[in-house]
Amino acid sequence: MDKNNIAGMLSHPAAEKIIRLIIVLIAFLIVYYAVRKLLSRVHAQRLTAQAALAIQKILKYVCIAAFVLYVLDLFDIHLTAVLGAAGIAGVAVGFAAQTSFSNIISGFFLLSDKALKIGDYITVDGVSGTVDAIDFLSVKIHTVDNTMVRIPNETIIKSNLCNVSYFPVRRAAITVSVGYDTDLSQALELLLSIAKNTPLVLADPEPIAYIDGMGDSGIDLVLAAWANSADFRSMKSALYIAVQTSFAQAGIEIPFPKQDINFPQQLHIVQDAQDNTTQTRTS
Repeated sequence: MDKNNIAGMLSHPAAEKIIRLIIVLIAFLIVYYAVRKLLSRVHAQRLTAQAALAIQKILKYVCIAAFVLYVLDLFDIHLTAVLGAAGIAGVAVGFAAQTSFSNIISGFFLLSDKALKIGDYITVDGVSGTVDAIDFLSVKIHTVDNTMVRIPNETIIKSNLCNVSYFPVRRAAITVSVGYDTDLSQALELLLSIAKNTPLVLADPEPIAYIDGMGDSGIDLVLAAWANSADFRSMKSALYIAVQTSFAQAGIEIPFPKQDINFPQQLHIVQDAQDNTTQTRTS
């Protein structure tokens, strides 16, 4: 194939449009990835993870929409004609997209409300897990057994959201029962000593110990201590172990439910009568 044929092919209107299309596509990709790289630098200094993710998605959708509009204009396809040709199908799609629009609006509320962020442990509508992504349509979390759950944004807005990671510190309240013959002042002092000697327990706010009530088997004491949200579970487990060990060493009994069964005197009389009857028959 000689140079004249190649030049003729490249000068063909369709070939020119394809070449322009490729050039514009490359330009869009360069701009998109350049802005993404800039956003990652800004995110490290000023933006939160969810805000950076939202801006990246907006940028992605804007670039796609701009490229599609350019392609339509390049091939002389008018958007009004496309929408007109869609006709009833477009109306049906519009009704079907109502839920998506509702989730998108709810997503903006979630981002502006700042009630959750990536990495938080939340509970929504009976489902608990760690937030992995906050999108325009849904929030993706993974549960403790590493299952991905997708929760629509509208569901989060309409439901009660419990975010245990929202505040930097959390309080654990441990209830322990002691016998009625226990020196309560000694037991309360021992609980406070346990909390102060547990490494993950915060000194501020200070831990407290108090009497919570009288149960069937013993008197209920409560030890309330604070820890960083990331250390909450480890701290709570450490407190339980320390309470069981320290109470055993101090000779303080942790009672468990007991039930005494007393046989009425009439049962003994019946039993004695049955024994006498058996002996008579044997004789």
